[in-house]
Amino acid sequence: MTVNFQYVGVDVSETLNSFSEEKLEKLFNRYEFLISATVRFKHDANSHTKGKICDIELSLPGPRIFATSDEAQYEVAVRETISDLERQLKKRKEVYKTH
Repeated sequence: MTVNFQYVGVDVSETLNSFSEEKLEKLFNRYEFLISATVRFKHDANSHTKGKICDIELSLPGPRIFATSDEAQYEVAVRETISDLERQLKKRKEVYKTH
C-alpha cells in the first residue's frame, strides 16, 4: 500500500497522516486490486463554515477513482471521502465480477 500525502496551504500533520492511512488500510485490505492512493489536504479561506477539503485519488487497473469532501474538520472530511470511494469501489468490483 503506497499512500502519498500532499498539503496545499496547510501545515503537515503526522496525526492526520496516520488517521488517513488507518482508514485507507481498510479499503486496501478489502479491495486487493488497489495500487496506491494520493491524499490532498487543502484549506479554503473563503469558506466560513467548512473549508477543510480532503481529496483522495485511488490508482487501480482501469480509470482512476477520485472523491473529495469539504467539511469543518479534516477527520470528518477523510471519513466522508473514503465512504464515497467505497461506494465507487463496490460498483467497480461488480463490473469485475461479471467478466
